[in-house]
Amino acid sequence: MANKIYETAASALDGLLFDGMTIMSGGFGLCGIPENAIAAIEQSGVKDLTVISNNCGIDGFGLGILLDAKRIKRMVSSYVGENKEFERQYISGELELEFNPQGTLAERIRAGGAGIPGFYVKTGVGTVIAEGKDHREFDGETYIMETGLTADLSIVKAWKSDTEGNLVFRKTARNFNPMMATAGKMTVVEVEEIVELGALDPECIHTPGIYVQRVVQGTFEKRIEQRTVSTREGK
Repeated sequence: MANKIYETAASALDGLLFDGMTIMSGGFGLCGIPENAIAAIEQSGVKDLTVISNNCGIDGFGLGILLDAKRIKRMVSSYVGENKEFERQYISGELELEFNPQGTLAERIRAGGAGIPGFYVKTGVGTVIAEGKDHREFDGETYIMETGLTADLSIVKAWKSDTEGNLVFRKTARNFNPMMATAGKMTVVEVEEIVELGALDPECIHTPGIYVQRVVQGTFEKRIEQRTVSTREGK
C-alpha cells in the first residue's frame, strides 16, 4: 500500500510539475484555496500554465502570486474581479482567458471527473459564451454544448484527511475542491489535520481516497477577501 502522506507541499508536488501543464486549483474567493501548493508551484519555476479555477486570487496572494510571477499563460475562470494584475495582463494581451458562467464551470469540472466529454446547458445562449458552440433544441428550448474539463494536476484544500486520502471539506471550501479532486490525472491535497484510517465517519466523507494520490498537512493564513464592517445604529 503506497504511502500518500508527504512532509511538505514541495515534496508532494515533486515530479508532477512541467512547463505548459494544466492545473486545477480549488476554492472560492480566498476560502478553501490550496495556499501551500500554490506557493510551492511559484517557487518551482514552472511556467506557461493553464489554470482552471473559479477565480485567480487577489493581488499578491493565492493564485495572484503566480500571476505576479508571470507563470500563468491561460485562465479558465468564472470570476476575476478582485485582481488588478489579472485585469492588466488580460487587457495587454499577456494573459489568455476563457470565461465561464460559474455553474457551467462547476459542471464542466464535475463532468470531466465523471468521464463525460460534453453536455448541453441553457446558460449562455444568445451571448458571446455561445459563439462557436454546438446548439441543440430540447423541448422547444435552445441549449449549447459545453465540454468536460480535466487537468494534469489538481491541487485541493480539505479540512481533514485520513492516511488513505479520504477527505472531509468544511463549509465554503466544498466549492470546487471536491469535483476538482476527481478531475485531475494526479491530485495533491493539503489539509488542516491528518487522522488515522477509520477515524472519519464513512457517512461524512465527501471525497473517497481513490481520487487522491498525495496528502500534506499545511499551515494556512486564511485571509479575508473583503472585510466589511457595519455601522451600529446610533454610532
